[in-house]
Amino acid sequence: QVQLVESGGGLVQAGGSLRLSCAASGSIFSINTMAWYRQAPGKQRELVAAIPSVGSGYYADSVRGRFTISRGSAKNTVYLQMNSLKPEDTGVYYCKANVRSSFSGTFDYWGQGTQVTVSS
Repeated sequence: QVQLVESGGGLVQAGGSLRLSCAASGSIFSINTMAWYRQAPGKQRELVAAIPSVGSGYYADSVRGRFTISRGSAKNTVYLQMNSLKPEDTGVYYCKANVRSSFSGTFDYWGQGTQVTVSS
């Protein structure tokens, strides 16, 4: 079993910053891509940023230049530094990890989500 636990959400004024963290634990052999998604009320979940185990991150056009995704040195943690936040960045942010388990195959796992609210 694999668990993803997110933290760092909250309420911030427009123009402010937040840093989200997501830590993976459990029966992990290796982690491939880790990513952040978000879902605003009444909208579909969308990809915000993704990063492979080795290499550079990918960003949605709406956040490029404002958000930075990074992996921890142990590679089982992913961060999302969010700067110059806008009200349209409001939503529940979910972490996703593509994990090769120690005992079974490779699957995608999701965290429980953390709320980000940006006030105007």
